[in-house]
Amino acid sequence: MISSDQHPWGRVDETGTVYLRAASGERVVGQYPDGTPEEALAYFERKFTDLAGQVTLLEQRVKRGASAADVSKAVASLSGAIETANAIGDLEALKKRVDALSVVVTSLTEKQQGEAKAQIAEAVAERTAIVVDVEALAAADPAKAQWKTVTAQLDELFSRWQKHQQEGPRLPRTEAGELWKRFRDARTTIEGHRKAFFAELDTTHRDARSKKQQLVERAEALASQGAEGVNTYRDLLAEWKNAGRAGKRVDDTLWEKFKAAGDLLYAARSETIAKDDEEFSENLTKKLALLADAETLLTEKDRTAARTKLADIQRQWDEIGKVPRENVKSVDERLRKVEAAVRKLDEDFWQKNNPEKKARAEGLAGQLTDAIAKLQVEIDAAQDAGDKRKVAELQEALDARKIWLDALG
Repeated sequence: MISSDQHPWGRVDETGTVYLRAASGERVVGQYPDGTPEEALAYFERKFTDLAGQVTLLEQRVKRGASAADVSKAVASLSGAIETANAIGDLEALKKRVDALSVVVTSLTEKQQGEAKAQIAEAVAERTAIVVDVEALAAADPAKAQWKTVTAQLDELFSRWQKHQQEGPRLPRTEAGELWKRFRDARTTIEGHRKAFFAELDTTHRDARSKKQQLVERAEALASQGAEGVNTYRDLLAEWKNAGRAGKRVDDTLWEKFKAAGDLLYAARSETIAKDDEEFSENLTKKLALLADAETLLTEKDRTAARTKLADIQRQWDEIGKVPRENVKSVDERLRKVEAAVRKLDEDFWQKNNPEKKARAEGLAGQLTDAIAKLQVEIDAAQDAGDKRKVAELQEALDARKIWLDALG
């Protein structure tokens, strides 16, 4: 340990007074009467070490980019503390380190001001983007809006605005106010559109609810008609589909009542059909037997016999009466097929024996016969003359007319 007399920055006199040695001379920094001079110097050296530690810490903060304003305050505070420090050590060197930080603070201030300006510009751009998005929502056609989606988008944009306001840099009052006014106005427009939409929707729902309640009452009133009320119920069902929506909960409740009324009618109809099918099952057996006989006409060639037999079958068919509903189509289609076959026999007969057509065919046949005879004479003459080319031409014409004549026969 350095003795009091040898210490470069301080000494202790016989009364325990401690002096700081500096270039400007000595000054008293305190007393330490209850210890040795070495202990007194060590005590005031620790004060210097604490002060030097504060300077070192500030230097490190500057390197890490601490706020220039905070550094400036700390420099001023440390400068004052060093000037009046009751400590033993190289206070002048410590003061130079602090003064050097003052120079750094100037450049740091300029740098941080530039960065702050850039951050504010970026923050303005980000907040403007939020405003542009909400204004786009406000400008959209409210008639085409999906309001659940629009509401979620509006909430998300407002959350972004709040987060940006809380976590981002503080914007200049004028720009911040203008952006908020745009956001608020757009949100007010959207809210107005939404309220108008739901007000109109409420009116639509009320009208639909009233119509559907009336339809339920009319459907329930059909209960006394039983199966006979089914057709009327179907008409009511068409009205129901065109009545519009009354809101999911109301729609579901009213539909249950409307459907229950219809179920009663269809149940009565099913019961009637079941009874009819049981009653008509014997008719089906008779008609199937009659069809087996009728289908022999599919290969009949005598049209008169076919027409006579078909007329008898059709009479019996009508006398038998109805068959079960599920068999109506199949048996009717089989009979239609037989009727078509008999009808074709008539058509084919009249096609061949049509007087006008027959007369035209006979006249044409005569003309063709005359032409064939004439061509034959011409061919003979051409052969006698040895004109092979003309014989070939005349023979071609003769062959064509023979084909036409065969077609008429």
